[in-house]
Amino acid sequence: MTQANRALVAMSGGVDSAVTAHLVRARGYEAIGVTMRLARQENACCSEQDIGDAAAIAASLGMAHEVSDLSALFEEKVILPFIEAYENGRTPNPCVACNRYLKFEALYRYGRARGYDVIATGHYARIRYDEESGRYLLLRAADPQKDQSYVLYNLTQDQLAHMLFPLGELTKTEVRQMAAALGFPNAEKHDSQDICFVPDGDYAAFIEQRTGKTYPPGDFVGPDGRVLGQHRGIIRYTLGQRKGLGLALPAPLYVCGLDLQENRVLLGEERDLYKRTLLAHDLNLITAARWDQPQRLSARVRYRQKEQPATVRLIDTDTLQVEFDEPQRAITRGQAVVLYDGDIVAGGGVIA
Repeated sequence: MTQANRALVAMSGGVDSAVTAHLVRARGYEAIGVTMRLARQENACCSEQDIGDAAAIAASLGMAHEVSDLSALFEEKVILPFIEAYENGRTPNPCVACNRYLKFEALYRYGRARGYDVIATGHYARIRYDEESGRYLLLRAADPQKDQSYVLYNLTQDQLAHMLFPLGELTKTEVRQMAAALGFPNAEKHDSQDICFVPDGDYAAFIEQRTGKTYPPGDFVGPDGRVLGQHRGIIRYTLGQRKGLGLALPAPLYVCGLDLQENRVLLGEERDLYKRTLLAHDLNLITAARWDQPQRLSARVRYRQKEQPATVRLIDTDTLQVEFDEPQRAITRGQAVVLYDGDIVAGGGVIA
């Protein structure tokens, strides 16, 4: 069997990767299931329970199953940058980092080293080859509610050429129905958490536990410069936040900035959160190797945001300027800006 007929299926133990494995087998691929061992906390993504679930599904499909221990790389590329970002007033996107460094670099190399030329995952997105440009394109999923193209913008041409996203044309409901019809025990298994290694959602407590540090209180400063109270440590606050401030205010105020040097959280009115322009670095362009002229595209600055029309300019090889037609709320350092041309992901970068 040629390499092109051999597929490694990334299996998390969830319903999406289970159905992906079935569809890959149905297409005639010789397939192996591989589960990454990442964070070691109980209830985290890729836990021992998840590994067992993935192995059971692989066995039911007649597939071999392996575990790839990538916990050290996960610590280096996801957890430590996550902590460092919050300590420096940025809001990280660990899912983007995990996809980039773990699923589509480390796992890709793992498969290639074993002779599996195609990597299949349960992401909701689509890939198409464009004859005119000679480039592989990343497209939104058919199901807009489950589309994951935002967290996949880092995929390179080589990776796109060797990826399969079998769920790209399906809805989540169809995937669960298929899993139930196949008798998969995880057909109704819940999806993983937003931050898989912080299952209780208290990321600040996680950071304190991991670093052994306490982050000192400081001043909340209002728009007129007056001190309005004391915050509980600067890592607990992100741009645009209103809830959880613990202040009794006559009118709502929002986190509009973090003064790391003076350990102050700067509050303002909602109108103060709106900006028209951002700069991004650590770029990956998909539709072209570079853009010599300004591009009219739409852009998304957070996962669930609707894309907004903008003019995009490549300032230098690793700096992009995005100027929105209308001001956008809470453009946040450390998050991804992802650019779309209709359903096609044109590229993206990290908001600087």
